[in-house]
Amino acid sequence: MSRKMTLVGFMQAGNVTVYSGSWRYPSADLGFLTMGYYQHIARTLEAGKFDCVFFDDRLAMPGVYGNSVADAVRYGARPVKLDLTAVLGGIIGATERIGVGATYSTTYYDPFHVARTFATVDHLSGGRAAWNVVTSVNDSEAQNFGLESHLDHDERYDRAHEFLEAVSALWDSWEDDALILDKASGEFADAAKVHEVNHTGKYFSVRGPLTVPRTPQGRPVILQAGSSGRGRQFAADWADMIFTGDPCLPVAQQHYKDQKERIAASGRDPESVKQLPMAYAVVGETQEIAEEKEKLFLNAYVHPRASLALLSEVLNYDFAKHDLDDPVTDEMMGASSGIRGLAEGVRRHLNREVTVRDLAAHRATLLQGPRFVGTPEGVADQMQEWFESGACDGFVLAATHLPGAFEEFVRMVVPVLQDRGLFRRDYTGSTLRDHLGIERPARDHDSARAV
Repeated sequence: MSRKMTLVGFMQAGNVTVYSGSWRYPSADLGFLTMGYYQHIARTLEAGKFDCVFFDDRLAMPGVYGNSVADAVRYGARPVKLDLTAVLGGIIGATERIGVGATYSTTYYDPFHVARTFATVDHLSGGRAAWNVVTSVNDSEAQNFGLESHLDHDERYDRAHEFLEAVSALWDSWEDDALILDKASGEFADAAKVHEVNHTGKYFSVRGPLTVPRTPQGRPVILQAGSSGRGRQFAADWADMIFTGDPCLPVAQQHYKDQKERIAASGRDPESVKQLPMAYAVVGETQEIAEEKEKLFLNAYVHPRASLALLSEVLNYDFAKHDLDDPVTDEMMGASSGIRGLAEGVRRHLNREVTVRDLAAHRATLLQGPRFVGTPEGVADQMQEWFESGACDGFVLAATHLPGAFEEFVRMVVPVLQDRGLFRRDYTGSTLRDHLGIERPARDHDSARAV
């Protein structure tokens, strides 16, 4: 069977997509506080045979910019973030095949809670759950959980690694055939096949067992988006899908090669892990229509302070101390490796020195991933080039506005990809692992004694 793209819909449970002006688009649906809004989008993506829809999350309003949430609230720069457990529950009830994923932090949650949440979702969805593992990004989140500041980069990953060890042990604490359910004898489950995990480490102590039997997928699918050297190694050790932000084809090709080599060095099959850059598609009936729509997204709907509020959040750096036309200096870049990487990327794109205004425009104009603009055939051409040139295994598709961006892509681009043999015409399995073509993991037999 020929290699097929993996397609994942990227969502926020709130008023905007990654594009902070999306709520202002004339046809945007503002029903983000209703369940029907999310169910409609998920059904749209399922009709397009997407592998999965997953939700990004933050545990605070953007409040680093000016040490205040005022501009985030005033300009709609992602001030709304709903609890994802309820959102996934509603989507599960409205769909049958598409995978469903949510972001949970290893810095502010505990292993037992996360293991139980995703095991429950996996059972109730019939094996469609995915967990997007993040270590969280800024001091605003820390301050909502009783801390003054965020853990440093390496310590976040040390904690995350141990977190995954504990969660995996909890998911494996029930053997696959532990349930007996014999009404006549009264025996519910085989106690010899349910195990304590007795995890004791630097950050966590977890006795177990989990209160949820082993799930249809064995373990829910793991999605991870680390881009630093430490993040790439974490993904190589744990991820089933890797979410990247590569802005251009050469960068994506180098990243793909590096990541696949790391996966192999970790003793895993590189073909079993899907690497997926975030991408945007602006589709029109003609090239001119698509380009006119793109101009609206670039110029019409985003206030610069909305972009800087989000940029300050992501980079944990207060850009309010600078004027928009201040140059990005070595001192600024030294304050955050994220600023350095972003500034260097924008400099390559513009071929000149950059200002704070340029960084804000970069955030506003969706340049953190490839943007495919054109007719359905033209968009498919661009996606095919990335897919067939050693840059990716598919895409995490982000929306410029909702639900229209996904509706247009499913109606106009998906049939072209299908006709070219690049994407499935229908689901052939029932679980997310089936869609991705990855095996159900065997249970780790190093668990502790039976209960």
